[in-house]
Amino acid sequence: MNFSRNLTQVILKAFDREKVILLIGPRQVGKTTLIRELLKNQDYLFLDGDDPTVRTLLDTPNTQQIKSLLGAYKYVFVDEAQRIPNIGLTAKVIHDQMKDIHLIMSGSSSFELSGLTQEPLTGRKLTYHLYPISWEEYENQVGFLTAEQDLPNRLVYGFYPEILTNPEAKEELLYELVESYLYKDILALGIVKKPDVIYRLLQMLAYQVGSEVSYNELGRSLMIDTKTVIAYIELLEQAYVIYRLRTFSRNLRNEIKTNKKIYFFDNGVRNALIKNLQPIALRNDIGILWENFLMAERLKRMEYAKIRYNGYFWRTKYQQEVDYVEERDGKIAAFEFKWNPEAKASLPTSFGEEYHPTFKVIHRTNFREFVTSQSDGDALEPEK
Repeated sequence: MNFSRNLTQVILKAFDREKVILLIGPRQVGKTTLIRELLKNQDYLFLDGDDPTVRTLLDTPNTQQIKSLLGAYKYVFVDEAQRIPNIGLTAKVIHDQMKDIHLIMSGSSSFELSGLTQEPLTGRKLTYHLYPISWEEYENQVGFLTAEQDLPNRLVYGFYPEILTNPEAKEELLYELVESYLYKDILALGIVKKPDVIYRLLQMLAYQVGSEVSYNELGRSLMIDTKTVIAYIELLEQAYVIYRLRTFSRNLRNEIKTNKKIYFFDNGVRNALIKNLQPIALRNDIGILWENFLMAERLKRMEYAKIRYNGYFWRTKYQQEVDYVEERDGKIAAFEFKWNPEAKASLPTSFGEEYHPTFKVIHRTNFREFVTSQSDGDALEPEK
């Protein structure tokens, strides 16, 4: 099963803008497949950054060498570009000196690829992020009814393409993903001296999804200092394993101002880390699964549409809280997440009086408006 990705048409239109196109994201989410689909009607040159010969040829070559390598091709695709030491400088030469060439590069980790290209390609690149299959992409592929029926499975097994296309081997493949690919790039850098610490850190974070995370407590539990905890979390975020949500705080004295929440980009990864792939009927963490799913899908939705926004959570010292606060174009929207449509939730009075937001409860029967492009504007409208 080949999924149609929301970024396909976006990137196709970008071909006309005379920029280097960067597609970055975690391993195994279909970056190579997407770019090959984009170029299926073109005669293009494929250069694999995992190939030692390719790395040698693209590591600080001169202009004439690059012209000889690329020949008459108008489209050039460099896969695993982060593996090539000076790929940013090489890409700059191609962009500046060979105006008729469309250069597309993919990479598996933002901290590697962005670091190599940030300065050389300033003003010369368009960057796109690809994540595991989104709910909207999944629904478009299998149909509304099938997707609805399969939602409980997706909360457990997630949306990595290989998991979706090989359901008979989903557990084996998911554990293989977590054990072999999840932090491969981090370990390859040699920054993390003890891989088991990263694994234990991720397990601890998996149990704390949706809750405030204390770096100090994590450090004490792992017997490492707080600075190391922060550094590891930043690496895991840049490698598209987790991401942080900061607090919303403007005026009220009792607002919590410094803590973070941490979410996983994929529910299946989170569940495999704690080794719990039981169906939701047998679990006591459905609230965590639902919140992580909604946050990950909202991020995909906004990123693919290139919608600029700020996301937060809000909590006070007196335990008043809002699951998710979104600020866009000067407007503030508050959201509560409930799996059960009958569950009651209300906006804390102090938050409402101070910030005058719209408010909505996102539950099992109305979540599509929060995670798909079909009715995005409605997500910022108040409950009827």
